[in-house]
Amino acid sequence: MTYRTRFAPSPTGPLHLGHAFSALTGFDRAQAAGGQFLLRMDDIDRDRSKPAYAAQAMDDLRWLGLTWPEPVLFQSASAPAVQAAVERLAALGLTYPCSCTRSDIAAAAGAPQEGAPLHGPDGIVYPGTCRGRPMAHFREGDALRLDMARAAAQGALPSFEETGPLHAGIHRLDAAALIQTVGDVVIARKGGGIAYHISVVVDDHGQGITEVVRGADLFDTTPIHVLLFHLLGWPVPAYHHHRLIRDEAGKRLAKRDDARAIATYRAEGRTPADIRAMVGL
Repeated sequence: MTYRTRFAPSPTGPLHLGHAFSALTGFDRAQAAGGQFLLRMDDIDRDRSKPAYAAQAMDDLRWLGLTWPEPVLFQSASAPAVQAAVERLAALGLTYPCSCTRSDIAAAAGAPQEGAPLHGPDGIVYPGTCRGRPMAHFREGDALRLDMARAAAQGALPSFEETGPLHAGIHRLDAAALIQTVGDVVIARKGGGIAYHISVVVDDHGQGITEVVRGADLFDTTPIHVLLFHLLGWPVPAYHHHRLIRDEAGKRLAKRDDARAIATYRAEGRTPADIRAMVGL
């Protein structure tokens, strides 16, 4: 099987040193394996994603020396495939409509009888307010959630290989952990918006990704994605979660850190070799 990985930034701001490290890590791993490196744009945030940021990202990555097959996949274009996957999960009886707002969830999870609210990969673990609502009761404006207890009961749970330096090894999904510390994640947003967890799985499968290279901050979301691969009957890729690039205070870089944007360093006259050295490659 040909090695294939991808770099999938959100075009909501300029790429920074953390993005450079992740993209270069994936590109280098693909080169070493004689495989392919793909670029994908995670533009499902319709309010913040801008074509100018996507164009700037591609320009910065080319300047770093990265190449990829064209055309670049924009995740918003995968909406029909994502909808088909959601319908497949619904047909398995694993989804339910949810009308809860964020404030509803916070209030329910923080009720005195519930104790301190649990936090998972998506924030507060959903307390199950709408769980049990049949799909026939879906109303315009509802989100769709995955019934995690039912999903975790769909046969033997899969495992995944982690090749990154922090969590290397074989990890098997744990039903109790999925139910208690992840909960019923959103797989279709209100108003028909594309949800991250299902879209990334659909696109990784559609593009034949064999190893997902991304930051260690996303390790806790991996069981969600592995479970979705399993439920949809698709092969599970390997995962490589790399270290994060942090500022002097130890904080993970964000797009608002314009001082560390690749474009800023380019304007200062730095070279691609300088960027590699700055991120420890």
